[in-house]
Amino acid sequence: MDMATQRIEEPASGAPTRRRRIVRNTLLGIVAAVFAVWLILFITRGRFLKSPFQSIVGKLTDRTVTVRGDFQLYFAPLNIKFLAEGLTISNPAWATRPNLFAAKRIDTRIAPLSLIFGKRRLYWLDLADGAVDLEWNVAHTANTWTFSEKKGGKPLDFPRIDRATVVGTTVRYIDPRMQLLANLGVDTIRSTGARIGDTVGLRGDGRIRETPFTVTAQLLSPNETVARGANKLVAQMHAAHNVIDVTGTLPSIADIENVPLQTRARGRNMAELLGIIGVAIPQTRTYRMRAQLVKSGEVYRFTHMVGIAGATDLAGRLTITNGKRIHLDSVLATRTLDIIDAAPFIGYNPDIVAAKGAVAAAAATGAAPQRLMPDAQFPVATMQFFDADLKWTVRQVRSKNLPISNIDMTLDLERGRLALSPLTFAMARGNVASDLVFDTRPRPSAVTYDIRLAPTPMGRLLAGYGLAESGTTGTIKGRIQLAGRGDTIHDSLSTSKGRIAFIMPQGALWTRNVQLAELDVGTFVQKLFEDKLKKPVQVNCGLIGFTVRSGVAAADPILIDTSKNVIAGRGGFSFKTEAVDLAFRADGKKFSLFSGQSPVGIGGYFSAPALQVISPQLLGRAGAGLGLALLATPPAAVLAFVDIGDAKSAACGPVLAGATASAQRTTKGEPRDDVGHGTTSKAEDGKREPKRKKFLGIF
Repeated sequence: MDMATQRIEEPASGAPTRRRRIVRNTLLGIVAAVFAVWLILFITRGRFLKSPFQSIVGKLTDRTVTVRGDFQLYFAPLNIKFLAEGLTISNPAWATRPNLFAAKRIDTRIAPLSLIFGKRRLYWLDLADGAVDLEWNVAHTANTWTFSEKKGGKPLDFPRIDRATVVGTTVRYIDPRMQLLANLGVDTIRSTGARIGDTVGLRGDGRIRETPFTVTAQLLSPNETVARGANKLVAQMHAAHNVIDVTGTLPSIADIENVPLQTRARGRNMAELLGIIGVAIPQTRTYRMRAQLVKSGEVYRFTHMVGIAGATDLAGRLTITNGKRIHLDSVLATRTLDIIDAAPFIGYNPDIVAAKGAVAAAAATGAAPQRLMPDAQFPVATMQFFDADLKWTVRQVRSKNLPISNIDMTLDLERGRLALSPLTFAMARGNVASDLVFDTRPRPSAVTYDIRLAPTPMGRLLAGYGLAESGTTGTIKGRIQLAGRGDTIHDSLSTSKGRIAFIMPQGALWTRNVQLAELDVGTFVQKLFEDKLKKPVQVNCGLIGFTVRSGVAAADPILIDTSKNVIAGRGGFSFKTEAVDLAFRADGKKFSLFSGQSPVGIGGYFSAPALQVISPQLLGRAGAGLGLALLATPPAAVLAFVDIGDAKSAACGPVLAGATASAQRTTKGEPRDDVGHGTTSKAEDGKREPKRKKFLGIF
């Protein structure tokens, strides 16, 4: 029984022993095999793996991998030794250059476990004459350095490098959407004991759109770079008379995604700066700006923006989205806008305005002599290239004659249609609201102007031109509605049609110029000698209205009713030639012994208007008076200047409504016969008015 039991138990006790022997032998076999592989690789330096390496890596990356010279891949003794001479890795077929990477020689030691656990580490790297080609495709859906068929591209991922010698390395970068080409050279890098030195430099040049640029950069903490720590970067770019400085701390040598970067820009004209990326803005004078930049994919956000352009301060934020169409979204605030810095908004060069005046600035755009309106072309092609949204507020405008403040502008540019709507500002305790549209999609551009002036005190409005603010209670309100076609301000107004009307409700004006306008010469002379020039003129109501056709504005009507006179005007002005041909005549309501009763003429051009107080009619009266004095007695000469005072007071209803000349009435309801003659090409009923002397050679 014991013998049988013993025979049965022997196999059970011997089984673990046999399993241990199998495991041991297996492990010994694996170790022997690994050692044999290691030994073979060490002896042969792994040169026989050249073809498998090219094939396997090529299939994994879907690229062609070629080693034209020596190749080594082995354990030495535990780290992976990799050497390749004449190594190239091809680009995708759509790229403009054949290779993503090429090097005369690459020699490195790799930590084996880093390949398994993902945090790749190179103990040392010796790279000679490396060339890297980084490129996006036209659709911006793939790049050359991402080995994936998925849409988009990953950022560059550099391994940790403990020691390195890098000589003759160049980098080429292309982004078709930004129309950017950069060719960069990396200064020689030599590190020992994981210490690179004080700086690593980079320099190069390129083109962004049609603008050439140069760039220099330094990595001020390269030893942090190899340790994948904080990398202090300083870079400077020169382009189109602009200098741009960028500083920041990068998490890795090529990772700028979502990293705050401090940027500074300075130059002679901010329009040249944004013109680099194909964005059109009005010209500026010398500028300095600083902001914080954060890039997130296609979006570049500039925040905490502060600077100055000319004599105008700017603050706010700007977001540039580099999508299929460039889009700008900006919010700006200005404390003080210098009026000269506003000149580019209508096409003037601000430097010329500051040095030589508006006429010289207009001439610089190609305008005819003595013209004020510029012939600067709208940037039609550029306006159709990008879109923009802008909200801009200005607290006050620095101007000698125009009391403007509290500007609030909303700008919307979409596919070539630019709308400034609304554009509001305060002027002399009044408010101006406007909607301006420049649509460059039709050819030529379709432009509309709608400008509305709320009731505004005339004393403050015209104080810079000699009107006494103290004692002037008169106000003025008005509206300009015009529509024209053209690719310049001048052309759009030269073809415009519409109406201009300014209304003066009841009030008092206090200035000697108004007395001249009334042309009651006897009263004016009496007050001159009696030193009573500052007695207010009482205005019952007034209308300065023009009907605009084909760029020519004809008085329709000019009618001002005062306590003593009725002032009527004829003529008009031309946006085409900027010529002015206006005549004002005052008829007295009461008897006046000394009254010239002849028109005051305003001629010349917008840039140089001429006041003709002593008109031919007045000289004729003086001649008649002289003849009477010779033929009769001296008192008879006075009769030539007598006004019998038969002017008919105006009904203020049609005047305050801004009605046309045909709708004007006397206080008795009768049609007026002193307005509407020769002021428009046709009467309101469609019948031609009696033929009179042509105004501006047109009417």
